[in-house]
Amino acid sequence: MILSAGLSPAWQQFLVFDSFRYGEVNRAREARWCVAGKVCNAGNAAHHLGGPSLTLTVAGGTPLPEMSREFEELGVPARWIETEAATRVCTTILDEAAGTMTELVENGRPLRPSELDAYRAAYREEVAEAQVAVIIGSLPVGTPDSFYRELVEMTPCPVVADCHGKGLNAVLDLKPFVVKPNREELGFTVGYPVDDDDRLIDAMRSLNRRGARWVVITQGPGPVWASGESSLYRFHPPPVAKPVNPIGCGDSVAAGIAWAIREGRDMIDAVKIGIAAAGENLRHLLPGRQDPAKVQARAERVRVEEA
Repeated sequence: MILSAGLSPAWQQFLVFDSFRYGEVNRAREARWCVAGKVCNAGNAAHHLGGPSLTLTVAGGTPLPEMSREFEELGVPARWIETEAATRVCTTILDEAAGTMTELVENGRPLRPSELDAYRAAYREEVAEAQVAVIIGSLPVGTPDSFYRELVEMTPCPVVADCHGKGLNAVLDLKPFVVKPNREELGFTVGYPVDDDDRLIDAMRSLNRRGARWVVITQGPGPVWASGESSLYRFHPPPVAKPVNPIGCGDSVAAGIAWAIREGRDMIDAVKIGIAAAGENLRHLLPGRQDPAKVQARAERVRVEEA
């Protein structure tokens, strides 16, 4: 199975406006709620791509039964470690006239040491059955920077690490199979801006030298870069005719790569599948609900060049 693991889920509200005016009363044309946050977006996407999967995360308060109910209705396997603190609530404002998206993000609330211990124990149990693990998302305030390192240390299968900063730096010497920050997160991780391609490549290579077998860098609708020990590729995503919502696109890349690794695909195909999963995600209001046939068809249109 594909195990999607992380500590920062969200109960997400999407508000769609024909046009949005700051400082005025605005009436939404559409309002939807769903399970979100990077770990849940990735788990949802992995499930919809096909094959066995499990989302392992924490949740608490009034959002927990709603989140659990939605995943049950979607058929997405999940294990929830219940917390005393309520799960964060986030809001996304989509302004169709301007074509913009605004996120109102609540930080994840601190977790008790006993809750982190329960998560560690659950992860150890579930990862023993996994073929690929996706470790993804930010850590709640107060969680040790070494937490993801602890998870990677107990992981016997390939790891896709979609994190950045101290959390990512802490796992590099453990040789994760793939690390997938976006371009801004990469700069934060290495400690200098990657504002041109030479700096980008230098930063990617530095993560390879420190242990990452593959480094995959996304940058919104722009090209996706991937570097291995002695290889460098640039992927060009096919355009999306009518983009709806970018929330979950990066998480879909991680899920798509994990799905392809489990299927035995090489990294070129894996990155293509990840890019295609993100493109299909962009076409929907709610994240992680890709049609696998459309993902496969879109993957064939991804153009790749060796850099």
